[in-house]
Amino acid sequence: MASSISRRVLRTVGSFAALGRSNTTNASGNGLSSLLPNHHLKCGMGLLSNRKLSTSILSPDDSFPHDLLSQKTVITPDRTIGQYQDLVIPVTNFQNEDKGFMVLAGDVFDVPVRKDIIHHVVRWQLAKRQQGTHSTKTISEVSGTGRKPWNQKGTGRARHGTLRGPQFRGGCVMHGPRPRSHAIKMNKQVRRLGLKIALTARAAEGKLLVFDDLALPTHKTKNIVNYYNQMENTKKVLVVEGGPIDEKLKLATQNLHYVNILPSIGLNVYSILLHDTLVMSRDAVNKIVEHMHTPINR
Repeated sequence: MASSISRRVLRTVGSFAALGRSNTTNASGNGLSSLLPNHHLKCGMGLLSNRKLSTSILSPDDSFPHDLLSQKTVITPDRTIGQYQDLVIPVTNFQNEDKGFMVLAGDVFDVPVRKDIIHHVVRWQLAKRQQGTHSTKTISEVSGTGRKPWNQKGTGRARHGTLRGPQFRGGCVMHGPRPRSHAIKMNKQVRRLGLKIALTARAAEGKLLVFDDLALPTHKTKNIVNYYNQMENTKKVLVVEGGPIDEKLKLATQNLHYVNILPSIGLNVYSILLHDTLVMSRDAVNKIVEHMHTPINR
């Protein structure tokens, strides 16, 4: 058995040696050597042998078309969401001009996504914004006489003491709604976490755009409409401004039902969920990050 295994090993080694000789003959004959010089061939074989350990960095100084470097979209590998890693995002404006890059804080724009937190925060927002002004009148608030409508006995009718009761038309309402607050309690940490999760989801979807500023040349609505038509897979846009809202921007968007503006202090989870694209200025991003890093007053 040992002799049979050794013969198999020898045959395998011999086949590898024959294959190497054939490759060498092709390379030295009418193969690669006829197409490339010797030093190019050696360099190429060296790169092929070390391709697992080599990396290449492409810079604008290399002999490569500059238009491809500046205009083509760079395809990045899928990243894992919720690793608290800082994100680098390009900065532009309404004229699609390149304004550099901006680093988004990982503890604000890359947190683990939890749908239960989003659900609780949205319920808290919708409950808190209810007016709670519903009201019905009790028997003491209904206008009418307090006289007994008829005698207790002798009429054959049911006995009643007032016509303002709930069983009569125009009477009171028993156990009806009264003015109250519908707000539910929610910790400040959970509120902040919900906003972080909403921002993380928009950034992960590629629906978070950062603008250098939100200035417009004129107050014409066509400026916003032209930019909106260039956006892909977008239905509603939420524009967030860090400081006072520009008057031109306000006039340009007031007739568009699919574009809304909010100051950074009013940014909330429900508004982010209602709009599939979020456009923020540099100032707005900085203020939101600063607010998230501010200690909570207890």
